[in-house]
Amino acid sequence: MYPVKASAAARVPNSAKHGGRAARRRSLWLRAGVFGTLSVAVLAGCSSSTSTDSPTSASASASTSAAPFDQAALQQILDETATEFMAPGMAALVRTPDGDMEAVYGTTTLGGDTEVTPDLHVRIGSNTKTWTGTVILQLAQEGKIDLQGPVSDYYDGVPNGENITIAQLLNMRSGLYNYSETLTLNEALDNEPDRVWAPTELLALGLANPPYFPPGEGYHYSNTNTVLLGLIAEKLEGKPIATIFEDRLFTPLNMAQTSFPPSDTAEIPAPFTDGYMYGTNVAQMDDLSLPPDQLAEAQAGTLEPNNVTGDNPSWTWTAGQGISTLEDLTTWVTALGTGSLLSPEMQQERLDSLQPRDPASGDGPLYGYGWASFGPYLGHTGEMPGYNSFMGYDPETKVSIVVWANLAPSADGQSVANTAARSIITAIGGGGS
Repeated sequence: MYPVKASAAARVPNSAKHGGRAARRRSLWLRAGVFGTLSVAVLAGCSSSTSTDSPTSASASASTSAAPFDQAALQQILDETATEFMAPGMAALVRTPDGDMEAVYGTTTLGGDTEVTPDLHVRIGSNTKTWTGTVILQLAQEGKIDLQGPVSDYYDGVPNGENITIAQLLNMRSGLYNYSETLTLNEALDNEPDRVWAPTELLALGLANPPYFPPGEGYHYSNTNTVLLGLIAEKLEGKPIATIFEDRLFTPLNMAQTSFPPSDTAEIPAPFTDGYMYGTNVAQMDDLSLPPDQLAEAQAGTLEPNNVTGDNPSWTWTAGQGISTLEDLTTWVTALGTGSLLSPEMQQERLDSLQPRDPASGDGPLYGYGWASFGPYLGHTGEMPGYNSFMGYDPETKVSIVVWANLAPSADGQSVANTAARSIITAIGGGGS
């Protein structure tokens, strides 16, 4: 590891917070816009100019016309991204066959004195979906569940469950309504941030709304799918999902700093960073960016984001309740990309599951069995109130990238860590064209 010290102070607004407990995130999601923008950039940056040479001296080789990607370049990307989006803190780890590069920026609290360090625990949001997906695939290879079998064989009460397959839950093609898009949930997140949600409550919110399309006839990213998969896993295994994750994933990979906390707590293991966000959940149902007048205030430093660290994350459950660190997430995404916890046959089936969100065009990002691909990188992104993260692994170059930021979303509605990840991937690929 490179002992990198934050090289720039976080840009901290000068005035007091406007309003009260205003900032509440509307949903946990791999947003179509973020996902698409990130993937298109990666596909461009890792096209014909992407080097397939092995990295050297803990640097990832870019194209012959560009300088090698090294720790200084990584630090510069974090400094510039955090400054642009006014993020209090960020951290990144790039693992290559020849070594690791780490960079950190800023502080763990807005205007605080505690610098970001690589060992901080953060909420990882939708990266949790890759845990849930992997468990389901393990159960499938053990003969405990049929990926092409109907949901009704494993869980009662799902409308049209006899025509929705387990695979369609995994690849977001079930059509089930995303409970995170309901006004009921978003109003509750704004008004009752400490509320403890049961997964069955979340499922009921989604199932109370009409489906987006018949099973298999479209794509819509829906947390309802992943919560239902978590309930099915618990039913099949006869134990809590936290225990399942621990036994099947965390312990085999020695991920001692990773956890799936109880739903009745908002605590994060020490050391951790606080998380910040702008806007309200209800307002962000229409636009993730602040209104123009508030955006101007934020950019001028007179409107600060709110601290949402203590908001209860139980509304995300198996779609996003996980906690981890840079090191553990890098271990995880490497295992995810190499398939070390699955049989070769099941890993190949998972790779084959990656399909365009828009089958008609065949373009853009791909999503599959609880994971995504961003050009050559396999992984996921995660975003929830106050925390945004990206993780990706390139099987060809064996490069892993993990980035997190303690601001989500930014004042202008952007995903800070995803933006930095895009820049890192483009730099590693030489910025290809």
